[in-house]
Amino acid sequence: MYEPKTEAVRRRRTFAIISHPDAGKTTLTENLLLMGGAIRMAGQVKAKGERRRTQSDWMKIEQERGISVSSAVMTFEFEDTICNLLDTPGHEDFSEDTYRTLTAADSAIMVIDAAKGIEAQTLKLFEVCRLRDVPIITFINKVDREGQSPFELMDEIAERLALDTVPMMWPAGMGGLFKGLIDLRQNTFLPHTKGEEGTGEAVDFSSDAMAEYIPEKELETLREEAELAQVASPDFDLDLYRAGAMTPVFFGSALRKVGVRQLLRGVTSLAPSPRPQKTTVRTVEPDEAKVSGFVFKVQANMDANHRDRIAFMRLCSGRFKRGMKLKISSSGKVISVHNPILFFAQDRELVEEAWPGDIIGIPNHGTIRVGDTLTEGEDLVFTGIPNFAPEILQRVRLDDPMKMKHLRRALESLAEEGVTQVFKPKIGANWVIGVVGQLQLEVLRERIDAEYGIKVGLEPAPFETARWVSADDPLELKRFVDANQGNIAEDRDAAPVFMAKSAWEVGYITDKWPNISFSATRERQAAET
Repeated sequence: MYEPKTEAVRRRRTFAIISHPDAGKTTLTENLLLMGGAIRMAGQVKAKGERRRTQSDWMKIEQERGISVSSAVMTFEFEDTICNLLDTPGHEDFSEDTYRTLTAADSAIMVIDAAKGIEAQTLKLFEVCRLRDVPIITFINKVDREGQSPFELMDEIAERLALDTVPMMWPAGMGGLFKGLIDLRQNTFLPHTKGEEGTGEAVDFSSDAMAEYIPEKELETLREEAELAQVASPDFDLDLYRAGAMTPVFFGSALRKVGVRQLLRGVTSLAPSPRPQKTTVRTVEPDEAKVSGFVFKVQANMDANHRDRIAFMRLCSGRFKRGMKLKISSSGKVISVHNPILFFAQDRELVEEAWPGDIIGIPNHGTIRVGDTLTEGEDLVFTGIPNFAPEILQRVRLDDPMKMKHLRRALESLAEEGVTQVFKPKIGANWVIGVVGQLQLEVLRERIDAEYGIKVGLEPAPFETARWVSADDPLELKRFVDANQGNIAEDRDAAPVFMAKSAWEVGYITDKWPNISFSATRERQAAET
């Protein structure tokens, strides 16, 4: 098990929160920030007016709908640990953004609704974590409401996710009978008063003092339950957890601030420090002296008063200092990073230094893209940050033809962020945009209107899906492109893309052109030297 030698690196925990929509992820995020002293008051997702504007949801469409559609990064300190929290969209339409954000995380908190158990999006996001062996801590939320029994929930996690489950906290009752939490490791009881927030002082769970909180008959049953939960579960194994094979399970109520502090302590004590990261040529370790990192997200117009563009870079090695020069892998260009920033949602502050695990923002004018690697000079490309083939393709119809240049700039800007993919067909003037889900189209229209002042319409393109095409023989690729002009487009990097009318057509063309590779994903490449 890898452990960094550098003290500043060992103090870092970079983790994401994954869940199905409405499982309570945003509320949990705010209360983690509250516990870390990053905010004074947690917002309420369902509150009205200004109170609805949660700290991690800052775009207009997020504030109006009460959902997260853009990954946010928040840094705070908790009990001498620096926490870098990545809040990911829970909505399935934003799985691509979520996937890329998870590439920057060393661990994850999986939030599950106690009444609903594992839902579809939770399962999808878990599979992404499994692909990368991301260790997961489970938080079963809303135990103060009626839900499934804790044993049923533990069994569901074990069966559906093939994970060993180890309860760390255990609920004393559920729903209207909820009395508090039992810390199974410390054998203490944390009482909760209905209608109030948080828990009281810890009480020895074996002591007679428990009678003050729970009637004798209930207490006897509860002690049997807690003992069974421990006996029926394997002993916690840190190596198995960090290998992604075991999950420690915490219970609580994010809304009532119950169990949130214990969950955060679980993250800081159990989750791994920054881990080694793979590149196309070697593995980079956090303790290395030279700085390296990769860009997993680009966000434009976070500040409406400035046409700003921020590249979110996950540091992988070295000690970053403000003003240092870094080389961009895709272009070979060297830039000086004079104004690096740390994030608290849309708030930001200049940072003088940063360490592996930290997420820093680099202001730029389109020179840095998603998937880029930045180094002190070495030619490296971190792997596993791809673009995905879109599932919905639409043509963009411009209401005012005089704004064509502005539209192009807007589409390219949003494509750089990963909000959409942009394709320019070989034949025809209309741009084609590709997205994973329908809600992304609404976000696209909303942002083009709000940020660029351009009214656009969207109409179905005559294509269903797209595949990047390549070949070992450049002449063979040229023959393919020439023979299929009506189906060929270029992406933002001028890479050829085959636009198919159906899945059947993809299969047909694949068989017809055996020397052409058709790919549903594409990763950034290093600049040619």
